[in-house]
Amino acid sequence: MKPVVKATNPLVIAQFSDSHLFADPQGLHHGSNVFLHLQQVLADIAKRADIDLVVFSGDLSQDHSEQSYQNFARAVSQAKLGVRVYYLAGNHDEQALLTKHLNQAEFCQDKTITANAWQLHLLDSKSGTPAGFVRQEELSSLKAKLDKDKFHLLVMHHHPVDVGYFIDRHGLTNQVDFWQAINEMQHSSIKIEAIACGHVHRAIVLPKQALPSKQSVDVYTCPATSIAFDPSKESVSSLNLTPSYRLFYLYQDGHINSEIISPR
Repeated sequence: MKPVVKATNPLVIAQFSDSHLFADPQGLHHGSNVFLHLQQVLADIAKRADIDLVVFSGDLSQDHSEQSYQNFARAVSQAKLGVRVYYLAGNHDEQALLTKHLNQAEFCQDKTITANAWQLHLLDSKSGTPAGFVRQEELSSLKAKLDKDKFHLLVMHHHPVDVGYFIDRHGLTNQVDFWQAINEMQHSSIKIEAIACGHVHRAIVLPKQALPSKQSVDVYTCPATSIAFDPSKESVSSLNLTPSYRLFYLYQDGHINSEIISPR
């Protein structure tokens, strides 16, 4: 397994999200074979030698079956990524099943990763509904872990700012409190450079706004491996797009580059 910390610049992170698997690997989600899509994305990640670590940002399962978790673990294992895979729960997931089935050597349950000039923090935004909620305890724990000498990338499942289509009905419900906490951390010389999330099934960059706006850092959303949402519809509808993932390039001076990879 490749070590996370390396001497070269930049640190390269692959984020994939929202696989929405079924117990049956042939199961279709809005007409798409989502297990095959996941395999295509993992195969592309595996062939990129510059990737240092991988983050899955939630919604592993669509049918909530234990077999869907086993299918995900098998796909990751067979892909032979050569780097650690970190993960967090989406609104469709059960943390107990993630812990039970994502236990091979490829997976790591750590929620804070320190590498070179950076720290990554995986935040739990799962609530009792499809919408998101980041508890005060989670934010307090984050604040205690933040190293003032590092740059920080936060990763969560739910989007903390609206994206302008139906999925906003299931976004982060405590946006105001969340951004107040993030802004307070920024004011205390913590260098939070960006937030990465899943859930929206599209690749969007939402630039930070000048304070005192609620959004003090850039937000990057991740495309899904399963299906791409049609933003013109009022409920889930799939666009005929290739399953994709996001690459982050985190530089030693704190700046970030990012691109979307769509395997062919």
